[in-house]
Amino acid sequence: MSKLEQVLVLDPPSDLKFKGPFTDVVTTNLKLKNPSDRRVCFKVKTTAPRRYCVRPNSGVIDPGATVNISVMLQPFEYDPNEKSKHKFMVQTIFAPPNVSDMDSLWKESKPDDLMDSKLRCVFELPSENDKLVNAVDSVPVKAEPTVEDSELKKMQEKCRRLQAEISKLNEENRQVKDDCVRMRKMPPPDHMTSNSTAFLPSLLVVIAAIFIGFFLGKFIL
Repeated sequence: MSKLEQVLVLDPPSDLKFKGPFTDVVTTNLKLKNPSDRRVCFKVKTTAPRRYCVRPNSGVIDPGATVNISVMLQPFEYDPNEKSKHKFMVQTIFAPPNVSDMDSLWKESKPDDLMDSKLRCVFELPSENDKLVNAVDSVPVKAEPTVEDSELKKMQEKCRRLQAEISKLNEENRQVKDDCVRMRKMPPPDHMTSNSTAFLPSLLVVIAAIFIGFFLGKFIL
């Protein structure tokens, strides 16, 4: 009996590409789509289990559904002259009507019931253009002011000018009040005092002359 053909559709179908630098975790995605009308169990295996972290690494895919798998390559010292020998295999089997114990399912399955797809790992270093693009993307971009921001700044500037004018008017008003208070407290000028003093004897002489004239006139008559 020939081996069953893989029922799932893999994206990418054959290569898992990891783009460096590899000084940090590098993640690539693998999509598994089930185009059939039956539930399919899957399991992801690798030849280098210590170098990769796969989430999820197993499960069940419903008819017509798609599962996204994250394959995370751990940091390592990359040698461009060394070709990668790491490989992945996606193993699948049609799920029975009532599946509960996945481990038992895989252990008890027959080789003729299993389907598998193999993928190789490809390591790539970023090109000079990619480095330039990343450098440009890392530069913070200053957002252009919107129309609302410009109008708001104009209104704020007008308010500051009005406040400055009001403060100036209040200061002038305070100075005028202080001048009025000082003028009220000042003594009258010297020439006003001397004129009043000189005017008083003249007034007495006139009054005395009037009285003398009155008595003399009365005596003569």
